[in-house]
Amino acid sequence: MRRIVLYTITSLDGSVDDPTRCFPPDVDPDKPQPPTFDDVLIERETALIERQDAVLLGRHMYDEWSRYWPTSDEQPFADFINGVKKYVVTSSPLTTQWGDAEVVQGPLADVVRDLKALPGNDIGVHGSIELARSLLAEGLVDELHLAVAPVLDPEGRLTWSAPPRPRPAHSGSSTARPARPPRTVPDPASR
Repeated sequence: MRRIVLYTITSLDGSVDDPTRCFPPDVDPDKPQPPTFDDVLIERETALIERQDAVLLGRHMYDEWSRYWPTSDEQPFADFINGVKKYVVTSSPLTTQWGDAEVVQGPLADVVRDLKALPGNDIGVHGSIELARSLLAEGLVDELHLAVAPVLDPEGRLTWSAPPRPRPAHSGSSTARPARPPRTVPDPASR
């Protein structure tokens, strides 16, 4: 049976709004270096998306990504997300066409049950913070992958808007990155 696999890039304090705040793409070589989305993280992401043949996206993420990813060369995710089947949780028709996209509606537990009953591989959830929160709150995530950057980000939405109810979890694996002291993302108001 298919599984719902949630992957998110997060800061130590759980901020998930903007991955570039955790792993900035442009760094000043004359300053202390922030964490980088390095080869090990890319390998882990590649292995994860190779097991997925569909994604579940919230409407906001679909609209945002349908404008960004078709022209992106950020590999391996660009080829994956542009070519994969996209199920979009929304109550209104899509206004942008982006590859193989289909609207799914109804109670989230029913949507997930129906998608998991279809033949295929894992179904990924990438981005889509509100959808991720709902899936976690309803206990619908089968596997959770966190790429945790050693930064504290006082801004941005958190994966959990409230503490999740306790649930047993199986620890799969983790990969430690070279030790770097945590850094704090500057508050834009202080710049």
